[in-house]
Amino acid sequence: MTAFLRTTQSYRQGARTLPGRYYTSPEILAEEGERIFRRRWVCVGRVETIPEPGDYLLAAIADESIIVLRDQAGRLRAFYNVCRHRGTRLCEAARGRFSETIQCPYHAWTYRLDGQLIGAPHMNEIEAFDKQDHPLHPVSLETWGGFLFVNLAGEPEPFAHAFAPLIGRFARFNLPSLSVVRRIAYDVDANWKLILQNYSECLHCPTIHPELSTKLPYASGANDLVEGPFLGGYMEIKAPNESATMSGRACGLPLGDLPADDRRRAYYYSIFPTMMLSLHPDYAVFYTVWPKSPAESRVVCEWMVHPDSPRSPGYNIQDAEEFWDRTNRQDWHICERSQLGVSSRMYQPGPYSPRESIPAAWDRGYLKALGHPI
Repeated sequence: MTAFLRTTQSYRQGARTLPGRYYTSPEILAEEGERIFRRRWVCVGRVETIPEPGDYLLAAIADESIIVLRDQAGRLRAFYNVCRHRGTRLCEAARGRFSETIQCPYHAWTYRLDGQLIGAPHMNEIEAFDKQDHPLHPVSLETWGGFLFVNLAGEPEPFAHAFAPLIGRFARFNLPSLSVVRRIAYDVDANWKLILQNYSECLHCPTIHPELSTKLPYASGANDLVEGPFLGGYMEIKAPNESATMSGRACGLPLGDLPADDRRRAYYYSIFPTMMLSLHPDYAVFYTVWPKSPAESRVVCEWMVHPDSPRSPGYNIQDAEEFWDRTNRQDWHICERSQLGVSSRMYQPGPYSPRESIPAAWDRGYLKALGHPI
């Protein structure tokens, strides 16, 4: 959760929360699928998850199943999980490894890892059938900071343009080289937007997060991205604490050669639409939020450390994991209570305070992406 801006520079008078239909309507969720999840760059995990040729992962985005893999030449690729014969899904396991080909389990149409069809039983009996005309449907794929992003649009916004505000911003944290050492998936009975909005402010921290508030005072820090698809800033780590852990001690090596200020700060950013990134001096956490229904989401939380940290003296990622697992569960519970409230016929949009300028900005970006009036 991000700090509030010390000034009211980004606060807009009259900003109010979203109407209840945005959290409860199947029609809104379907519209989000078309206008947001099929058009925006969506994080699907880490490059390190598929290090070797043949390694793959599956991602579910807007009712589509996407295969993200590394081909025999070591190139990262993404395809729709749809056979070109009769549409059967090619694979089911969330992660795995192909040998040298992808074969449909139905009628054995077979594809190279670059998506080209190389085997189609009995189709040689069809006049003018050409295997080159039936490759797997490709999906645009890019990487940033060691993360994998896909875009389902036929002609997506160029990644370098879409992510311009973030290019190079976190270089000192060495994101591409970090290693994932913990992963927890949470099922939350709340709309996906409530989770992003909650992450984007810490006004709730004194009442919801007793452990966090002793390490990261909610009134500390400032935001440096206050409008657009990327929002957030830093909070100060309260001395004598060294990090956001249960003990307050650092749990691993510094992520990089950090300047003095960064050794006393934690940074929290939302990356539209469904990624959240938390950077601490000694570890990082990233979240991906996956809508399941208007009132259900799955949140995947992964902890990352310097690649040498697990072999270093004093390494104790459990200290950070317990800290955020407790904090996460507190957040998910209050989001679930919020879902119940916004589902009431008595709910009406309420006013945001100046210390909630970032969730208000998140709402503006969301409405703009959806093409709705702001």
